[in-house]
Amino acid sequence: MILSHIVAVSKNDVIGKNNDLPWSIPEDMKFFREKTKGKALIMGRKTFDSVGHPLPHRLNVVITRQKDYHPEGAVVVSSMDEALALCESKMNEYGEEVFIIGGGQIFKETINMVDIIYLTRIHKDFDGDIKYPKVNPLFFEEIERRDREEPVPFSFLTYRRRANR
Repeated sequence: MILSHIVAVSKNDVIGKNNDLPWSIPEDMKFFREKTKGKALIMGRKTFDSVGHPLPHRLNVVITRQKDYHPEGAVVVSSMDEALALCESKMNEYGEEVFIIGGGQIFKETINMVDIIYLTRIHKDFDGDIKYPKVNPLFFEEIERRDREEPVPFSFLTYRRRANR
């Protein structure tokens, strides 16, 4: 199983504000849709709630401690271990790569586990209350970069975990 983060991050490491994205970048949303279509997604409850519905053509796995949380179209688990086991059992249906899509706490807890990070770096500071952890170059190497200018300057970055770490 390949475990990946997919996230858009501002220059000052913000990924969200009031449980929403503080920007609108259509090309990034398209990238997210294309990259994750047909795959298994792991997310926290607040991330699922902010999206407002299960993402179509994907396995939506939601981690929460709330026992009475049962959104339609998602599978609810109580831990990351449970989420990973479920995704591993569904690899024949959803493929080998599993995407963690947020939120901040789940990114922080799993950054030392992931193999790949698809990071859209927005080259502008944004006000926000949720941040993405720093990508440590000792553990991750940038293997791809595509720069864009509209609607704000941003870059599609792909990081791979270094083999010796």
